Amino acid sequence: MRPFLDRAVPEAWEAAEAFSAAVRESALARGLSAQESEFIKVRASQLNGCAFCLDLHSREARQSGIPQQKLDLLAAWRETGAYGEREAAVLAIAEAATILPLGEEAQADLFAARGVLGDDAFAAAEWVAVAINAFNRVSILSRHPVRPRDAEGRLAPKDPRSR
Repeated sequence: MRPFLDRAVPEAWEAAEAFSAAVRESALARGLSAQESEFIKVRASQLNGCAFCLDLHSREARQSGIPQQKLDLLAAWRETGAYGEREAAVLAIAEAATILPLGEEAQADLFAARGVLGDDAFAAAEWVAVAINAFNRVSILSRHPVRPRDAEGRLAPKDPRSR
């Protein structure tokens, strides 16, 4: 069993949380909506296979007003007409920032996304992607568990054998 990185080095975790808060505030100030940020976080977490962050940000995405159908279709967002121009732009940024190195298609996606979002929101979206990718790695390396929830999203009673 590996240690939880957030508990093993709490001062680094506190700095990571402060970084995340600064990114969130900056994104909102530069015109990126909470929903757009959550789209980035959910898509990057899907691509990285981070169950903990996927569970957390799927719930936060629903709380921000993203319809369940858009979350259900997210892995195939390019194949549907369900996403608006800005949503597609932030999803393209999430993918480009997560699947490195940047190929020609990702470069083209970023160029198009910048045209849709404008410089400020585009840069903010890239920072959101950078932040969630860092948090995905912390959770994956720590093996943060996903606790069962009921239909309303409330935590099930904790298993005393878990850490």
